[in-house]
Amino acid sequence: MQKISESARIRLEKAARSAAARAYAPYSRFPVGAAVLGGSGKVYSGCNVENASYGLCNCGERTAIFSAVAAGERSIRAVAVYTPTRLPTAPCGACRQVIHEFGPDALVISVCDAKGRIETELSALLPGAFGPGDLL
Repeated sequence: MQKISESARIRLEKAARSAAARAYAPYSRFPVGAAVLGGSGKVYSGCNVENASYGLCNCGERTAIFSAVAAGERSIRAVAVYTPTRLPTAPCGACRQVIHEFGPDALVISVCDAKGRIETELSALLPGAFGPGDLL
């Protein structure tokens, strides 16, 4: 599991909370904010963006990762996810797979409005993940 500093952890969680405020979630009314810590040390945030054609929605985690990749990042050290709920929510399966592509050893932090939190390594959330090595 990646180790990150307390200041990086605070920056990530703050960016994820801020991103949730910008979510476009008129259908689920479930705003999600996420932030990723790239290999460069920069933080990228994203929110969920829904669509009337539900299959075209995008999760906050993937939005943040895609923003990081668009900026040139190719590795992710950590991901923070914020939901305005009583209990923390872990990333969905699709997001776990995308996190694995860029951060198979990434730290995943999920926070909410209460004191609860999930802090684990991606491999615990996605055991036996399919990755680039499986294509060889």
